[in-house]
Amino acid sequence: MAEAIIRKLINAGIHFGHRVSRWNPKMEPYILTKRNSIHIIDPKETLRGLLAAKKFFTQLVSEGKDVLLVGTKRQARKAIQTHAQRVGMHYVTERWLGGTLTNFDTIRSRLATLEKLEQMEADGTIASSSKKEGARLQRELRKIRRNLEGIRNMTTLPGALFVVDALREIIALREARKLKIPTVALIDTDSDPDMVDIPIPGNDDGVRAIEIIVEEICNAIELGKMSRSDKAEPAQPATTTPRIASSVSSSPQAPKDEEGFKNEPSQPAPENQSTPQPTLQMDKQPDAAVSIGAQNDQDIATENHKSRDESIDNLPDQQEDKQQDEQRE
Repeated sequence: MAEAIIRKLINAGIHFGHRVSRWNPKMEPYILTKRNSIHIIDPKETLRGLLAAKKFFTQLVSEGKDVLLVGTKRQARKAIQTHAQRVGMHYVTERWLGGTLTNFDTIRSRLATLEKLEQMEADGTIASSSKKEGARLQRELRKIRRNLEGIRNMTTLPGALFVVDALREIIALREARKLKIPTVALIDTDSDPDMVDIPIPGNDDGVRAIEIIVEEICNAIELGKMSRSDKAEPAQPATTTPRIASSVSSSPQAPKDEEGFKNEPSQPAPENQSTPQPTLQMDKQPDAAVSIGAQNDQDIATENHKSRDESIDNLPDQQEDKQQDEQRE
């Protein structure tokens, strides 16, 4: 796959740089040689930067962030607009307005004005106004739409910036660096590679070369959006519950202490060790009193019975004594 990409890039003229007199010495590590006073860029460095940029964009977009593609030069406008619309990303193909990132609130207010003017155009307010007023409103509508059409859906700052020709878009790169937004750029031999985080050395003037680079970058963005949608899918709930869980839940569980460990059941004491049993004297005293009272009642009844028997046995003797006394009288 890498060989096919690099062959396609070489056929598109990605390795042609600027004239030797226009070069930036910081681009020396990316230059292979020079031929006819023109620097030749190393295609291996181009491929290395392209692969690093694709990996970075795929991971960034999969995390839910967006990318802003910037290419205001004539050779890059069509490619940037076409592929950015294909993957649903923001783009700038006209003049970069100073403060697009650093003064984003003002840009959002201008987008609100754009929506208001489009509403006036739709309901016929502009057509019904005077000729001078209608011309002024139409001119303002065209101006805002031309400069801000690609970022009208950008409600927050982008997660990264992709730029074609870092020398031409130096203002955009400075704003991104000030806001600590990662930047990736297609840079030629006249650009400063220190201004971008991931440089892609190559010909930034060839239409076919720009088309291939932008297409590969947008393919990586599209791959990241697909992985983003896969992560957003909710997990399917389980339809069956395992038997082990049900059996465990139905069985009584041992109590746990404060640290979460189960309390082991207490072991029975050995026979030779006697454990003192608490005595409840208050509970035993009434039983003892009842037994003692019952015993006393039984003894009294026995004594009464014995005395009655003795009195019955002595009754004939008393009668004989009474008769003898009467005879004596």
